[in-house]
This record gives sequence, structure tokens and C-alpha cells, in this order.
Amino acid sequence: MSYITLENIRIYAYHGCLQEETKIGSDYRVDLRVSANLDQASRSDNLEDTVDYVALQSIVREQMAIPSKLLEHVAQRIMDQIFLQLSMVDAVHITVAKCNPPIGGDVASVSVCLNGKRA
Repeated sequence: MSYITLENIRIYAYHGCLQEETKIGSDYRVDLRVSANLDQASRSDNLEDTVDYVALQSIVREQMAIPSKLLEHVAQRIMDQIFLQLSMVDAVHITVAKCNPPIGGDVASVSVCLNGKRA
């Protein structure tokens, strides 16, 4: 199996359980790896034979724009949309990180990682 990876997608969004988080917002980082059969694309050099990483980025940005209380929820929505919109994708590994979380300490980020396979 082959992979396409998007690393360090930086997004400002409004996720969190605290009211301030949904009003003020925060910086987030998304790392995404999808698996697909890329054999045809490696031979053809045609975009239609691969998973378009512009489409992946668009899905991430659209779903990150919808506020959620939990990072787990937004990560699952991103994964669901990838499977819905991109039929070539067989599996997804996604990490969503909140940078400088308001947890009363010096923490660079908190993150959740989800893995999923096409049903």
C-alpha cells in the first residue's frame, strides 16, 4: 500500500469545551496520512489516477471550520468526509493538535490521533 501525507496543516479554529475557546479560537495543527493504491498514478502521471492532496487539504479546512467541543469529533468528521468524497482512499491516519492549550501549564500542544479503514 502507498501513502500520501500532508504534514503540519496550520489552521485557526474555534474548538473546545470552554466558552472562551469557541469565541477566541486557537491555533491548530493537522497531520494526515491516507493510504491508497498509487500504482496507476506512478505509471500514468495523471492526476485522476491518484488522491488529490488539494482535495484532502480542502476537506480538512472545511471540517476544521465547524466548531466542535472535542478534537476527537472534528478528527472523525474529517475522516468520514475523506471516505465519502475520495473513493481511492483505503485508510486514514489523522492527528489533530491544539497548540498552546488552556490547561494551566506550559504545554506546546495536545493532540488526538485516529485511524480508520474504509468499511
